[in-house]
Amino acid sequence: MIYVITHKNFKPIVKSKLYKTLLVGADNNQGDKDYLRDNDFPGNISSKNKNYCELTGVYWIWKRSKEDIVGICHYRRYFTTSETFKKSHIIDQQEQVQKILQNYDIIATIRNPDVYDGMTAKEHFCKNHDINVWNQCKKIIKNDKPEYLEDYKWFEKQTTGFCFNMMISNKAIFDQYCEWLFSILFELEKKIDLSQYDAYNQRMFGFVSERLLNVWVHHHHLRVKELPVYLVDNRSFFKKVSDKLHRILHNEK
Repeated sequence: MIYVITHKNFKPIVKSKLYKTLLVGADNNQGDKDYLRDNDFPGNISSKNKNYCELTGVYWIWKRSKEDIVGICHYRRYFTTSETFKKSHIIDQQEQVQKILQNYDIIATIRNPDVYDGMTAKEHFCKNHDINVWNQCKKIIKNDKPEYLEDYKWFEKQTTGFCFNMMISNKAIFDQYCEWLFSILFELEKKIDLSQYDAYNQRMFGFVSERLLNVWVHHHHLRVKELPVYLVDNRSFFKKVSDKLHRILHNEK
């Protein structure tokens, strides 16, 4: 099951039983009555959605989903099998996922070399977010998860990484990741004053988790199938040009 994370009503672009819609921030956000909600169990973290973004949905999947294979995408971002970014190439069959996971441990986004604008992961995060958060996270890992410290240091120097907190894996791997991830984020939350940030950077824990997925995957030497992401709207100029060139070269309409 792939859960489509949303904070509002939207028109589905994929009609498949592979997908279920999960409303995040359901304490405050409104959605269709048929949507799953991230606040439907005791101990939920729906109220943290402003700072955790799609992670309140990830937490729900960890605690509530009983599926053998689980994944997360967004109402306007989906895994696709082709870099032509056509809607028809969006994964929409359970068999497609199962076939990939026969040879890989996890499906994640392509590590685009442009994602950090030519900077290292650390440089990019510190420029766009906060160096103190980066260092506090590193300190927590050093003290509480020391076996991951070298992986964190490795990732600091990388110039690309997984994005959007999107992944698909078997539930056992997903649960292990969530247990590790949220133990770090909940500790980091105690040490960061989010009131000092603008609305964008108050989504801090969502930004941190995008980076931590890279650390966790590297530490466990997971076999990763990297897939392109279809963006429903606001595709970059580069992607539009790429699509057009591909159609010309392959005589496609």
